[in-house]
Amino acid sequence: MSNTSVSHPYALDPNRSMLHSSPRSSPRRHRRAQDSTSRHPLANHAVDVFQESELAGESEDGEWGMVDRMRLWRHDALMQHLYETASFWGDKILSWTNDPNDAFWLAQTYFMTHQYSRAERLLTRPFPAVVPSQPGATNEDAHPMRGVSAMGNVSFDTKGKGKEIDLQAGSTPRLPMGPADLVRLPEELQARVSRLVDMSVACRYLAAQCQVRQGNWSDALEMLGEANPFRHSDRSGAAVPNVDGGIKVEASMCHLRGMLMLKLNRGEQAKLQLIGGEMMTPDEEWEFVQGLAYKHQTPDDADFIQLMYTSRLRKYKHTEEHALTRHRLVEDYRLSDNPDVLYSFADALYTQRRWADCYVITTRILELVTFHDATLPLHIACMYHLSHLRSKLFVLAHELVDKEPENPISWYAVGVWYLSADKWSQARQYFSKTSLMDPRFAPAWIAFAHTFAMEGEHDHAVTAYSTCARMFLGSHLPLLFIGMEQITLSNHQLADEALHAAHAACDSDPLLINELGVMAFTHGEYEKAAQLFERSLELAQVTQSSERSWMATYLNLGTCFRKLKDYEKAKQNYQRVLEIEPQHRQGLGFLGMVYHFQDEVDKAIVKYHEALSVDPINNHIVELLNLALESNIACGSWERVYPGGEEAFRAMMASLKNKFAKKGVEARQGDGNRSEEAMSVG
Repeated sequence: MSNTSVSHPYALDPNRSMLHSSPRSSPRRHRRAQDSTSRHPLANHAVDVFQESELAGESEDGEWGMVDRMRLWRHDALMQHLYETASFWGDKILSWTNDPNDAFWLAQTYFMTHQYSRAERLLTRPFPAVVPSQPGATNEDAHPMRGVSAMGNVSFDTKGKGKEIDLQAGSTPRLPMGPADLVRLPEELQARVSRLVDMSVACRYLAAQCQVRQGNWSDALEMLGEANPFRHSDRSGAAVPNVDGGIKVEASMCHLRGMLMLKLNRGEQAKLQLIGGEMMTPDEEWEFVQGLAYKHQTPDDADFIQLMYTSRLRKYKHTEEHALTRHRLVEDYRLSDNPDVLYSFADALYTQRRWADCYVITTRILELVTFHDATLPLHIACMYHLSHLRSKLFVLAHELVDKEPENPISWYAVGVWYLSADKWSQARQYFSKTSLMDPRFAPAWIAFAHTFAMEGEHDHAVTAYSTCARMFLGSHLPLLFIGMEQITLSNHQLADEALHAAHAACDSDPLLINELGVMAFTHGEYEKAAQLFERSLELAQVTQSSERSWMATYLNLGTCFRKLKDYEKAKQNYQRVLEIEPQHRQGLGFLGMVYHFQDEVDKAIVKYHEALSVDPINNHIVELLNLALESNIACGSWERVYPGGEEAFRAMMASLKNKFAKKGVEARQGDGNRSEEAMSVG
């Protein structure tokens, strides 16, 4: 194969979008011939990805030819989703013109009809090399297929009246659809042809998309390049604006390259290609999005684009900035009822563990749009956490499976319902199915691991969480859950490693700080544990989360103060738990222990009885209650045993002793007299 390819300054410009190749009208200046009411704008064959014909001037003749009419049919069929019709007429146009631009649109049609292999073959077959227009070129030299073609055959004029093809004269022969190495071409012709993928960035991107759809990920990555081929060019970079206001093809290629890296399990390289899929930590995401060159790319819309990107970030940090972002989108841009903006509100509420409020927002989103991929996982999770919505979760899962059986979220909903019913094996089955349908769907992987943890299979749970941690490098949650499982297994060293790794990724999650406090308590570092528990509660207050979710942290903090013998602070935290849930058995039991330590045995007995009324078979509380009762009897305080305390009791005992001593003497004297009388009588 000849590596010779002619330079195309427009087709190979990575800073262009594909707006100009759109079959719809584009923001380009219109051809003068289109001013005629007799000419349909979709018949304009010059809306091409190669951008050559516009530079050389346009014919003022507005008459239509056969190629014009067939191009109109092709584009109109595309707009009406008649893809078979579009491919039928597009194939005839390509036979007449052998024009790379017509080949591109035929490949697009094949792609839309899922004929990926056919589209790829078309994009990688040889075409006559397009000769760029030179300054001062005449109208006759403008079109690459004008006059004598690159193959040496007599072609036809594609402009103006010349478009009425003389079919008797013959047309340019199509080159063979052989492999990409052009082995079927004579050597003398190989230097004068090139593949579409070598002639246009848009064609190369489309060919890579075709390979992705066929599952040829390595081939697609090779087509795009291991790294951005434009990275060392003066025309590449965030500071280089898009020349036509659309989306850079270079950016789309980088995004696709990142997705391929993920599919090939090359996550570290994927982080350099895209943001998303939880491949970056919250701090990295924030710095990346805030550091983009919005002013260079979209000077007029920079603020809006930045706000929209910011609203999609995770909400563990920068709480005030996120709140201001949502406020501006609602007030300044009137997007109060936009599903994506509402999703940002819902995501923030879910992060704050405010399930009911989040459910209200997600319900509104699903009223606006039937299926919102980002919202549904939150909606389903809220229905799991709110037990009174389990029946609605069952109905929703059935509806999703009926309407969207090919969507992994539908089967995820089924798995969550089984999880709510404590049917671990069935839930695992559907979570596994979900992850097979979409290997990058993080909730399914996490839920799959949860089924093992809830079933008590902690070793299997650790393995599953470890898989999540490898796949979602930017998420701290798998590492957090690994640490929690290792705590359960008493593997304290492994738990420390996992929790500190999670803390390095995200240091603002209250649940993570709570688990670090648990580990400090386990190591006997009660002061450090108390500080961590207080920090966790501070973060929970910042996020305005539900206090019910943090009762365990209040209990932990109270227990730390109890270990430090600061009984008043311990009592305050236990009482806080009982304010949130008056029948909390552990709160009642621990508060009874504090009263017991403070020698308030009567109050301790009352709290122990209340705890046993909630949990009658708690052996620890039963034992503590027996100790309190024995203490109340045998070791009660003097104030409770005798009014006036110990001195009054001793004085009373002394008086009784003296009294009984006197009575004893009198009794002995009386006995002597009676004995004398008895003797005399006898």
